[in-house]
Amino acid sequence: MKKIFILLLLITAISQNIQSQTVAPEIISKKWDAYWIAANNSSGHDYGVYHFRKIFSLNEKPGSFIVHVSADNRYKLYVNGMMVSLGPARSDKYHWNFETVDIAAYLQKGNNIIAAVVWNFGEERQVAQISYHTAFILQGNTGSEKIINTNKSWKCAQDKAYSPLVPDLIYAYYAAGPGEKINYADYPDGWQSLNYDDSNWQPSVELINGLPKTVFDWSDGWMLVPRTIPQMELKPQRLQTVRLVSGIDLPAGFPLQQSPFTISAHTKISVLLDQGYLTNAYPVFQFSKGKDAHIFLSYAEALYIKDDSEKDWKKQNKKGNRNEVEGKFFSGIKDELIADGKDKQQFISLSWRTYRYVQLQIETADEALTIDDLYGIFTGYPFEMNAKFNAGNKVLDTILNTGWRTARSCAMETYMDCPYYEQLQYIGDTRIQALVSLFNSGDDRLMRQAITALNNSRMAEGITLSRYPSAEAQEIPTFSLWWIGMLHDYFMYRNDPQFVKNFLDGERSVLSFFAKHQQPDGSVKDAPYWEFTDWCETKGWNAGVAPVGNDGCSAAIDLQLLLAYETAADLEENLGIKECAADYKNKAGQLIQTIKTKYWDNAKKLFADTKEKTLFSQHVNTLAILTNVVKGNDAADLAEKILSDTLLTQATVYFKYYVNQAITKAGLGNLYLDQLQIWKDNLAYGMTTWAEISDINAARSDCHAWGASPNIELYRIVAGIDAAAPGFNKIKIEPHLGALKNISASIPHPKGNIAVSYIFENGKWIATISIPEGTSGVFLWKQKEYVLKEGMNVFNNIP
Repeated sequence: MKKIFILLLLITAISQNIQSQTVAPEIISKKWDAYWIAANNSSGHDYGVYHFRKIFSLNEKPGSFIVHVSADNRYKLYVNGMMVSLGPARSDKYHWNFETVDIAAYLQKGNNIIAAVVWNFGEERQVAQISYHTAFILQGNTGSEKIINTNKSWKCAQDKAYSPLVPDLIYAYYAAGPGEKINYADYPDGWQSLNYDDSNWQPSVELINGLPKTVFDWSDGWMLVPRTIPQMELKPQRLQTVRLVSGIDLPAGFPLQQSPFTISAHTKISVLLDQGYLTNAYPVFQFSKGKDAHIFLSYAEALYIKDDSEKDWKKQNKKGNRNEVEGKFFSGIKDELIADGKDKQQFISLSWRTYRYVQLQIETADEALTIDDLYGIFTGYPFEMNAKFNAGNKVLDTILNTGWRTARSCAMETYMDCPYYEQLQYIGDTRIQALVSLFNSGDDRLMRQAITALNNSRMAEGITLSRYPSAEAQEIPTFSLWWIGMLHDYFMYRNDPQFVKNFLDGERSVLSFFAKHQQPDGSVKDAPYWEFTDWCETKGWNAGVAPVGNDGCSAAIDLQLLLAYETAADLEENLGIKECAADYKNKAGQLIQTIKTKYWDNAKKLFADTKEKTLFSQHVNTLAILTNVVKGNDAADLAEKILSDTLLTQATVYFKYYVNQAITKAGLGNLYLDQLQIWKDNLAYGMTTWAEISDINAARSDCHAWGASPNIELYRIVAGIDAAAPGFNKIKIEPHLGALKNISASIPHPKGNIAVSYIFENGKWIATISIPEGTSGVFLWKQKEYVLKEGMNVFNNIP
């Protein structure tokens, strides 16, 4: 295979050339001249890897050569052997993304080759991957580029070397696609190059012309829209250490440095490699000779503790400390390679892998095999950390760094609940992830895409799906309520009212769904679908659903609906739709009275989970504070009980986000820094990203970004930086420093940066606050209010 083409190619070409180019108006307003093309022997739906190529000639090297490209399911695009684009960004058939690329830098005078690999994992594909028909399309931007439009002049061949490798894992829901098995004896080596002999390839089959979403045509198919997010970051990343090895002596530099070694014929080896932290990457494996050797690359977040009392290994789901490997066993996603005996064979996976640990197992046949190199190419949405937090506290620094790694690992072309098991954009996760993006990076493009995609998923009944894009529908109506909260988050932190107005129909549709299930008193009865609240396992909870009373009602659902009504009323009123705002306020008022009457237990001074008042949770009482069912001193008293009463069903790492909001709203924000034990426990278990649930030992997923809420709260609660009005043009600074005495922090703002510092000296505080030009603000300190002006504000000797 062709020598490795990454570094300048993958890092520079993709990151610089995509979506920054001008799209000709007719590309989004007229039927494309280019056809969707396919192999003539393709079913269009089964597993298959296909190569497309076309040779064309140019009279001179162009200064610009813009093309638009897409595929179903996925593609990698090459120009003269160099990869220049990867996509398309995941979406659905009605909003099928195409990428825009200027390929001029890779073209030359005379003959050129443009080629693509396209794959469809068929029934084994990721659940997040929607598909219509295996196909590829490329359209020139203007007449000068149309020479390479896809049509039957393109040649195509199926790559018979590939077959799927279905994972054999610990019992758990898995939705992230198969591994890859490649027999290199069948691989068309050099298929991207100009001098490759494609005489045996067949002309591609023309399916239908490309159709922008705005263009009507009688044909069914993909409705093309421009990609709105950048290409994913790609950079080389070396594995760090060898943890276990058998059957061979490895060179001292391997794997941290390129250190070739040879495995003798008729030899078995096994090597356990440690990245040192969880990552998403394309594995790169280069090898020579070794005809018929079998090579297995397996990927795991962690190893599992052996339990001799449990004979079914698939049920042995305890992981223990993630740094430990002795006495444990490996279970993970796997790729299999069969060497063909040539020099410089190379494997780069079609789909990226998630791993901390990589297990390399090799069995050679009659010929020795040389391992030339093994490493990864990190990939992820190109977020940059633009926030700063310094309190002289290593634990807080580690929590922030771990949260950022978790958030980045769960952000690709969509937000994802987890990269290893599902790769699905769930609303409950996404709301928290989007705020991490805003507070840490300032990049709101993935948040905008998420709001839009989830709105596009709405069912005829009114609610969104729980996750989207998804080839399999799943309904969690309470997540639709969090989607309204997510829309409000964007409204508060971005001055973009028109974007928000585009989704008011969606907000009203969701609330209409719930209104149909409200009783005369406003309480929701017998709510359908999966009414998930949190992954609790105490009495009365079932698969994450909070307790439901004998009357079919649940305080958790009633309170979350109340919060959504209040949130929607604020949106509608601030956007000038007074009648809708008044209607939602009336419905909220009714629910407040019902909740107080139905669920308040005066003896316990708590809100119960049901009208029977036998079960109580942090969740319901948290929501009572967030909805203003209780205020002032009553809210403070309730917040203290939320934190102190251990008999309450405890929120897991996910719902702690809302608990911490509630205690802060109730005036106990100075206690926030005492609420980080779950995150400290994760670190004690050797975690490098946050686990899905609070039971770290038995967590299915080691990387769930809904646990990254401290990356919001250390800035919003502790440093006190928040929006005081829609659009973030008015800023509120209200710190809750706990025991900290010297802290500085800054976050990106659409108009610049917001920076704060608090220093305690000689019994007094010095607060320095800088807010961007074009904004105003207020500084709240111990119930006293100070006016902030744009630029630097210094407050000396405050008590």
